[in-house]
Amino acid sequence: MAELQLEPIGIIRSCFKEKFGIPRQPGLIDAAEATLELLPPYNRAEAVRGLEGFSHVWLIFGFHATAAQGWRPTVRPPRLGGNARLGVFATRSTFRPNPLGLSVVRLDGIDTGAGVSLRLAGVDLLDGTPVFDIKPYLPYADALPGASGGFAPDDPPAPVQVRFAPQAERQLTLLQRERPRLRELVTQLLAYDPRPAYRSDSRAERDYGVKLYDLDVRWRMHGDVAEVTALQRQNED
Repeated sequence: MAELQLEPIGIIRSCFKEKFGIPRQPGLIDAAEATLELLPPYNRAEAVRGLEGFSHVWLIFGFHATAAQGWRPTVRPPRLGGNARLGVFATRSTFRPNPLGLSVVRLDGIDTGAGVSLRLAGVDLLDGTPVFDIKPYLPYADALPGASGGFAPDDPPAPVQVRFAPQAERQLTLLQRERPRLRELVTQLLAYDPRPAYRSDSRAERDYGVKLYDLDVRWRMHGDVAEVTALQRQNED
């Protein structure tokens, strides 16, 4: 068999600057936006001709941040609380023999001015992720209402209420001039409780942080309530 070689056709520029905080599935956080910048020689307008007629696309991408750690025959799915082990092929774990992922994301637009870039939403992709292929989402073929979801049969709950402390509200007011959907992004992200499974059952108050765009977002858990305490640019004290 001839050796199969893959090379990226594009790179993701995402709001997620670190693995922590990335939603576990695409589509959960509608306000999570990204741009897919196509690389030469694929950044030609004719290569995406007709794609504007589709609302969603499939992306085949590489788990570049964890690829060096190799694969594992069994993993602990976060959906099961991080306790039960399942075979890697029964999960969407990043620790795969071939570190490839598959996401369906909303296509908000295509820019063909200087090169080609796709504007995406509902992403679960780390900034800098290499993309190996794009395919249009076909509702008649790809949506399977009668499919069984195994250990994840239903939509995951969003168990956390989110509120903004007065200081965070003031900071948000200024930052939203540049990023109008920032409140939505932070609220949707924290509502799904991005903490590790072993922390999500803890009732102890503790401070957490996540990097979004060029911001450090800080919050504190009060039971089932996440209070955003600060949104600061990373170069600010």
